[in-house]
Amino acid sequence: MRHFLFPLSAFVAPLAAQAAPPQLVLQAAVFRSLDQAQHPGGEVDVYVTVPVRPLTYRMRAPRSYQAAAVVELSIVRNDGQSVWQETVTLKPPILTDTTVSIKPPLSFLKRVNLPDGTYTLRGKVRDQYKSANGESTVEQPLTVAPAAGPAFSDVVFLSRPAAKAGGENLLNRGGYLLTRAPGNFYGRGADNVFFYTELNQLPAGRPVVLHYHIENLEGFAADADADPIAPTAGRPTTIVSQLPLGPLPSGPFVLTIEARDAATKKLLTKVSQAGARSTTEYAPAGAALPK
Repeated sequence: MRHFLFPLSAFVAPLAAQAAPPQLVLQAAVFRSLDQAQHPGGEVDVYVTVPVRPLTYRMRAPRSYQAAAVVELSIVRNDGQSVWQETVTLKPPILTDTTVSIKPPLSFLKRVNLPDGTYTLRGKVRDQYKSANGESTVEQPLTVAPAAGPAFSDVVFLSRPAAKAGGENLLNRGGYLLTRAPGNFYGRGADNVFFYTELNQLPAGRPVVLHYHIENLEGFAADADADPIAPTAGRPTTIVSQLPLGPLPSGPFVLTIEARDAATKKLLTKVSQAGARSTTEYAPAGAALPK
């Protein structure tokens, strides 16, 4: 499991950041495909956040300013062959005053089916109205592979509790509407960390208990136990839950989830995911479907 720490400055950068190149917060969550016959391998949720503050605003009409960011995404195999690529243009709302301090970041989500293997996820953002110092590239490794035994998928942090959903779209998974927390960041006013994951390769009929542990770099910690769950044969077990942030101060933290056999208390598997909290800055909104 990768521990992902995002650049907090991407969301709380000062106005002087407008002279800097555009920024890109790139996240990925890997799940096993539910239809191995049609889509063997895994499903990767690629979640992209672009802070608007560093972008260049161009006058489109009197007292009307517009910015635009072009995001190029690709997934490349180790042999250098591209297996997926897509370009999305993001345009934040038109402003009448570019000196306003609140310019919420823009986020979007893509879901990609990939065969098992190792890849590199690459994202490049370009300021459409800035020629010099107007481009940034972010890369991260990506592994899609079946588990030999019980194993969690990646953990997805949510900005609000998962809600039951009937339809299927990119924001839904496991029967839930998932509003992802951009950059795994919880801002001012957030009292809980919400999360979603899937537990794979569990033997049916053997109850499993989950233990949650959240801790920051200074040792502040909180723990909670969930009610036993009964796995379903042949399908991942969906896990949606939350944990109070409580007195956790601002800064990075790590959530760890353990799965144990309810009868023997034997540790079956565990997973960790990093995030961050701020008690003074507001968090950006969740992702929207790309247009």
